[in-house]
Amino acid sequence: MSPEGYGPRWHQRLTESLLSLHALGRRAWLALLGIAVGCAAVVALLSIGQGAARESERLFQGLGSDWMVARLMPQASHPGSSMEAMDLAGLPEAVRMAAPLALAMADVQREGVVTTAPVAGSTSALAEMLALRTTEGRLLSVLDQGSAHVLIGAELAARLEARVADHLQVGRYLYQVVGILAPRVYNPLLPLTVDDALFMPLAGLVRMSADVQPSVVLAIGRDRQHMPEAAAALSEVLRARLPNQRIDVQLAEQLLEGMAQQSALFDWLLAGLGGSALLIGGVGVMNVMLMTVAERRREIGVRMAIGARPRDIAWLFLLEALWLAGCGAVLGALAGVLLAWGLSWVSAWPFHLAPWSLALGIGSALCTGVFFGLHPALSAARLQPLQALRDD
Repeated sequence: MSPEGYGPRWHQRLTESLLSLHALGRRAWLALLGIAVGCAAVVALLSIGQGAARESERLFQGLGSDWMVARLMPQASHPGSSMEAMDLAGLPEAVRMAAPLALAMADVQREGVVTTAPVAGSTSALAEMLALRTTEGRLLSVLDQGSAHVLIGAELAARLEARVADHLQVGRYLYQVVGILAPRVYNPLLPLTVDDALFMPLAGLVRMSADVQPSVVLAIGRDRQHMPEAAAALSEVLRARLPNQRIDVQLAEQLLEGMAQQSALFDWLLAGLGGSALLIGGVGVMNVMLMTVAERRREIGVRMAIGARPRDIAWLFLLEALWLAGCGAVLGALAGVLLAWGLSWVSAWPFHLAPWSLALGIGSALCTGVFFGLHPALSAARLQPLQALRDD
C-alpha cells in the first residue's frame, strides 16, 4: 500500500474521536460548556454593544445634522449672562434660529401633591426648534414672556394629575398651566427630559431664582453643507455678547463621530471580556485532553506497536479537541444570540445581531480548541511505544 493510502480515513478519524469523547462523559460536557460560555459571551456582548450604539446613533440622527449646541461656562469671578445678552435677535445669516436655555430644580406642588422636577426657562423659539406639540392647551408664545404661564411634560402632568388652567406652586410663586406637552422621545442633546420637565419663559425663571442663568444655547443652521461655518459664526456672536463666558459650540455631526469612536472602543473592550471567558474555556479543554492522554497511554502504545504513526495519534486527540470546540461554539453562538435578544427586549432596544460577531465567536472558539488541543495531541504523538506500554 502506498504511503498516501496508509492509515485511517477521515470519516474513521472523526467517528473514532467522537466516540472517545462520548466515553469521557461529564468531563467532555464540562469542557464543551466552558467553550460554549466563552463563545456566548463574545457573541452576546458584541451584539449588545452594537445594539446600544445603534440606538444612541438613532436618537442623535433623529435631531438632524443641522443642530448646534453652545455651552456657556462662566469664567471664575465673573457674573453670569444678562438678559439683554440673551436676546438672540440679529443672528448670523448662517444660523436659522436659536434659543437660550436655563435650568433649575424646584419643588412643584398642586393640591398637596409635591414632586421635584427640572424647570426650564427659554424663549418661544424653543418650541419650534424641538417641534413640541401639546395634547391639551397651547404652547408658550412671545406674549407669555412677562406672564406666569407654564407648560408641563406628559410624565410630570401625570404625577401631579394636572390639567390645563390648573395652578401650580413652583418655589414661592404660583403659575398657571397653559398646555400639556405630548410624550417625547429622549433628546440626548438636551440636558433634561422633556416629559419630566416644566417649561416657563426665561424671564420668569430668572425672576424665580436670580442665581439661575442660561447655560446652553440651542441653534439650527440654515445650510447643512456649511455647518462648521455656522458654528464659527454663532461662537463669534456669543463671545462678543458674553465676554465673561467661555463658549463651546458642538455640532450634532461631531457628537456622532465621537460616539462612533467610543462605540469602536467599547466593542474592543467587550471583545476582550468575551475573549477572556473563551480562554478560560480553552484551559478547560486542555486539562481534559491532558488527562485523557495520561489515562490512554497504554492504548497509545498499543496503537503505535501495531503500526499507528505519530501523526495518526496526534490527529486522534486534536480532532477530539476540535469536536469539543466546534460543538461548544455552535451552542455558545445560539445562546449568545438568545441572550442578546433577551437583553434588547428588556431594554426596549431594537435587536441588532452583528454578523461578524458570530464569525468572530465561532472562529475564535475553534482557534482556541486548536491552540489548547495541540499541546496534548503532540505530547501523545511523541510518546515512545515502550514508554507508553510501561505500567505506572
